[in-house]
Order: sequence, then structure tokens, then C-alpha cells
Amino acid sequence: MNDLILAVQRFWKDEQGVTAIEYGLIASLIAVVIITAVSLIGTNLSAVFNYVAGKLVVPGST
Repeated sequence: MNDLILAVQRFWKDEQGVTAIEYGLIASLIAVVIITAVSLIGTNLSAVFNYVAGKLVVPGST
């Protein structure tokens, strides 16, 4: 019985699983931020390229 109590106490104090979960949450948060930033920059960059393309004049077309 005493061994069971000690095993439960060791399990309760073990924080390796909690640390792994925290690292997983941090990694997923960073991934969400990167995906959001890339999608916003991509949209804005596309608008800039379209603006520049609209201002270009093809030689000999006028």
C-alpha cells in the first residue's frame, strides 16, 4: 500500500508531461501568428504588384 501512495505522489509531482504540453501550445501559437502574418503580407503585396502593373506602360502600345 505504501508503494502505491509513493507512486501516486511521484506521478502527481512529475511535470514533464505538462512542460511538453506547454511547448506544444507555444509552438502552435507561433505557427498561427506566422500563418496570419504571411497571409496578410501576401494580400498586401499582391495589391502593390497590381498597382505597379497598372502603372506600367508597354513600349509601342501607345
